[in-house]
Amino acid sequence: MKSTVETLSPTRVRLSVEVPFEELAPYINEAYKTVGQQIRVPGFRPGKAPRQVIDQRIGRDSVYAQALDPAVQANLNKAVTENEVNALGRPELTEVKPIEDGKPFEFVVETDVTPKFELPDFASLKVTVEAGDVSEEDVDADIESQRLRFSSLKAVERPAAEGDFVQIDLRATQNGEEVEGGSVTGMSHEVGSGNLLDGLDEALVGMSAGDEKTIESTLAGEQEGETAQVEVKVTQVKERELPDLDDDFAEMASPYDTLEELRNATRERLENQGKTAKANEARTKTLEALIEAVELPLPEKTVADEVAHTRGHLEEQVQQIAGGFDEYLTMVGKTAEEFDAELRDDVESNLRQSIILGQIARDRELEVSGELMTAEVVRQAQQRGVPQDQFQRFVDELRTNGGLQQIAASLRQQLALEEVVKEASVVDANGQELTEEDLFPGRQKAGETTVDADESGDSDESDERDAEDRN
Repeated sequence: MKSTVETLSPTRVRLSVEVPFEELAPYINEAYKTVGQQIRVPGFRPGKAPRQVIDQRIGRDSVYAQALDPAVQANLNKAVTENEVNALGRPELTEVKPIEDGKPFEFVVETDVTPKFELPDFASLKVTVEAGDVSEEDVDADIESQRLRFSSLKAVERPAAEGDFVQIDLRATQNGEEVEGGSVTGMSHEVGSGNLLDGLDEALVGMSAGDEKTIESTLAGEQEGETAQVEVKVTQVKERELPDLDDDFAEMASPYDTLEELRNATRERLENQGKTAKANEARTKTLEALIEAVELPLPEKTVADEVAHTRGHLEEQVQQIAGGFDEYLTMVGKTAEEFDAELRDDVESNLRQSIILGQIARDRELEVSGELMTAEVVRQAQQRGVPQDQFQRFVDELRTNGGLQQIAASLRQQLALEEVVKEASVVDANGQELTEEDLFPGRQKAGETTVDADESGDSDESDERDAEDRN
């Protein structure tokens, strides 16, 4: 096989491939085998008819045409590897000649490629994150939320105030006619929560059991955006009773015997949450700083194809759940142009991230450990509710549909980002530089072993790159 590469732009190349006829034998043999199983020739069992008979029945050109696609795919992969072309998206076959006896088979492909770019000095990246300090006020607020979970409601004979619960009847009308589905009785509502009609909470403050009032409000649901008259009747007012903040409450609400132990445990939990949030913020902001520092032209066709694919997939989901796509746009309050612009921004951002982190992973020869790979597969299985006895089937499906390769590629990008985070300058709002323990809380310092190709499903480095490019 011979191949040449012509650069069309920083993000696109043309591959011209020539394959000697004798190298096509595996694809032609397979084509004859497939065709032989499909046709019925008197006097021969399926798949046993000689080639001469098959040629007479359907023509040799028809068999060669069936061998064409696998021949193109296999030799395109070879050409991409030999020429070190880091292809993006789906290659476009622009020219192909039919297979002819004794003649070289030629075809031409154009494909988007990863552009060449310079990575910055990671130490030059400056990132500031929130301090994440836990105050006594934070502990008090968390304890108070725990008290709310163990509160009870008691009926009272007084006007409703914010924070009370009321039992109400509602009836919505337009032009004197009741709105379909616009009446409800005996609904419990927290005054001030703001999760029902506009203006309702303001009207409820000061109303007592038996009081009625009519307000004008904007409807939701099928009549969303329309104005209606809403009759409001309060049938009961209840106030929240909170348990006393003492050792008895600690025993009731937690595994701890005293309020002091509960406060200490709450403080420790909030501190751990703060550390995790700080580390996540450091990773997010470092990635943003890295992408901002890299000048990277993006291949237009790959971006356009991904936008179209993502939009089409979303439209299918919307039609199954909520009807037409126009209705979905109305629900989220966006025009088609606004939606497409935001979708394109997301696709471009994800593609930049994939290209940059993929390059760092290759430069530093980062590989995913078997332990890390297994942990992620188990996590995804648990997240999807896969029963334990179905776990191996889940893994087999991932291996078959390329899921393991995508997981390995995603983890490899995470490892690449960690390399950047380690070298970047990350400080908190107090100016304190974050240590590696701050950046990766709870992680044991241990070397990682390289994952086996069989374990990760990453049988070929170019396959992993393709998965990176798709993520």
